Amino acid sequence: MPNEEILLTDRAPIGALGIIPLESCKELGGKVNNYLVKWRAERDHEHLDHITLAGYKNDSYIIKAAVPRFGSGEAKGTILQSVRGLDVFLIVDVTNYSMTYSLCGQTNHMSPDDHFSDLKRIIAAIEGKAKRITVIMPFLYESRQHKRSSRESLDCAIALQELISMGVDNIITFDAHDPRVQNAIPLHGFETVQPAYQFIKNILKNVKDLTIDNDHLMIISPDEGGTNRAVYMAGVLGVDMGMFYKRRDYSQIVDGRNPIVAHEFLGDSVEGKDVIIVDDMISSGESMIDVATELKKRKAKRIFVVATFGLFTSGLEKFDKAVEDGIIFRVVTTNLTYQTPELLTRPYYINCDMSKYIAYIIDTLNHDCSISELLDPYERIHKLVNKYKAGEY
Repeated sequence: MPNEEILLTDRAPIGALGIIPLESCKELGGKVNNYLVKWRAERDHEHLDHITLAGYKNDSYIIKAAVPRFGSGEAKGTILQSVRGLDVFLIVDVTNYSMTYSLCGQTNHMSPDDHFSDLKRIIAAIEGKAKRITVIMPFLYESRQHKRSSRESLDCAIALQELISMGVDNIITFDAHDPRVQNAIPLHGFETVQPAYQFIKNILKNVKDLTIDNDHLMIISPDEGGTNRAVYMAGVLGVDMGMFYKRRDYSQIVDGRNPIVAHEFLGDSVEGKDVIIVDDMISSGESMIDVATELKKRKAKRIFVVATFGLFTSGLEKFDKAVEDGIIFRVVTTNLTYQTPELLTRPYYINCDMSKYIAYIIDTLNHDCSISELLDPYERIHKLVNKYKAGEY
């Protein structure tokens, strides 16, 4: 565990730790809790018996909470144990559509709006008794509506301001669609975390014959918006990058957006190279498959489709066919959003478990230490790649 000396000598915890994983994040929250219980049980330091560290070692840091619903679909948030003086971390997955509730006898699937409302209910139930509240929201609510281009709502900015006004001190998200949305809350904590290390770690763990150099590997951004993400990964790995830009038909709107006419490629030749297409999310998957198809036309070798959030809003059939046709080799996403049982059984799917990383972040923040080293995994990626090249990983 990193920063052990700092955690135990330089900084006492802000307060006793409390984790509230909402129902949408119950499994992920359980894994995070297990890591924290294990790490703190193994720590041994002369100051751990001090009164300010009471409750530092615990069998569980999860605070029981519930959001029961009435027959009309209305709900209330309930905290089932004391949170007074705790450093509370709430974890929520606003994209978990697998959850349902009864609305006047009908079964409704929970939308992002429902999950966000439940989060606010739990914050309201805390009633300001916690010492500090941090919200960990891997998929940032309404992050796809992050900027205003005409007379339209600016939902993500409003949501962030609403959380801050309710007493939230810090908001941690992963791979925000546009990090500049944090300008809506300039005086409060906002961190957007990149899972680049976990992507590379799990690809190298599952594929043993990658050659990581300019002649055999290339990183691709599927659009201009994700260029920084691809530039970082290409820079860390020491390989070239390329990008596509989407030529759209701005004369019409289909499903809330201007339809894509064509994908145009900018970059060096991909012929004979393994290619990693990296993006923040797979929604329907249409753009990713189009980009992979274009790369195959340019004689790319194996294509890895990598995204932080695998939403698969149109199902997995398109990806099944793309893999069967040899267009896509592997699909890589994280467990930061809901994963269907069908997805987890696909032989071409690589799952990146983020629970340990989240546990590191919570543990470090609870001690009021900097998470800068956790946010920039440059050194860890280099060590990992060197071990892989030496055949030790």
